[in-house]
Amino acid sequence: MPIVRGKDIEVLFSASAIARRNLELAKEVASRDYHDLLVISILKGSFIFAADLIRAMHDTGLSPEVEFIFISSYGKGTVSGEVKILRDIDNDVAGRDVLLIDDILESGKTLQYTRNLMLDRGARSVAIAVLLDKTTRRQTALEADFVGFECPDSFVVGYGMDVAHAFRELPFVGVVKGDA
Repeated sequence: MPIVRGKDIEVLFSASAIARRNLELAKEVASRDYHDLLVISILKGSFIFAADLIRAMHDTGLSPEVEFIFISSYGKGTVSGEVKILRDIDNDVAGRDVLLIDDILESGKTLQYTRNLMLDRGARSVAIAVLLDKTTRRQTALEADFVGFECPDSFVVGYGMDVAHAFRELPFVGVVKGDA
């Protein structure tokens, strides 16, 4: 078990497993009939996954336009709260196929809000790609179109995901053992 910043972290998904799965996901996305694809990465947690997935999409021949939206649905700690846009996208989505990329589909509130926002703005379609799907915490009927891995009911860190701004830099997804 790796020790990072004095904490034992159990690896759930290794860097190599994530890289393999990103290529598979990119091929799945490329197999769809998307026109004028706009990829929107939901910050902050998805930034590493989005970068790797977009590069893998390029390797399949896709060349989407890329945008970033900063959405917050957490209040204090790890309790999901009100969804707020902290930074919006610059592009018009009307008539376009949109792929939302997020790190984890947990409650579904953030992705449901963002999906509905893009549809309300006239997107032709809105698909969702997530690295992790944690169905045990779902509070909406939302399902992702592209899923990297099913996630156990544990608090995960690494590969862009954090706890109190720590562990985003890890090249794998893991669970902090003990008090984070």
